[in-house]
Amino acid sequence: MLALSAGFRRISMIQVTRTLSIDEKAVEETFIRASGPGGQNVNKVETAVQLRLSLDRADLPHAVRMRLEKLAGRRLTLDGDILITSQQHRTQDRNRAEAMAALIALIRRATIAPVRRVATKPSYGSTLRRLDEKAHRGKIKRGRRGAGDAE
Repeated sequence: MLALSAGFRRISMIQVTRTLSIDEKAVEETFIRASGPGGQNVNKVETAVQLRLSLDRADLPHAVRMRLEKLAGRRLTLDGDILITSQQHRTQDRNRAEAMAALIALIRRATIAPVRRVATKPSYGSTLRRLDEKAHRGKIKRGRRGAGDAE
């Protein structure tokens, strides 16, 4: 955490990698009722959590943001937010921790730039060997032909 001396305002950041962190204000969490079986508890307790990361407020580098939008898939809303829902566990704390871990893992995956493929071509020697082998194989096949097979 970083404290500013001007107004004693605390800026809390979520550390994603050693060099990348996002502002906590860019992440908004809401609690909802979990779906599925669970008896009376599921109908009265809001244990599921929805994390909404505002990409505009997260202040990510452009390349990371583009990869993150692509990786998010259907979790990306029309507003440009990433919505992650967790309802696996029975408590808010565990669901909150799981959703935050999923968000951080997604952002970490987006920070890794894909390795560009370098186009290669066969060497001159390998091309000659391939052509020699083709000629040799054709010679063998011509030798198998009978007298009546000539074209």
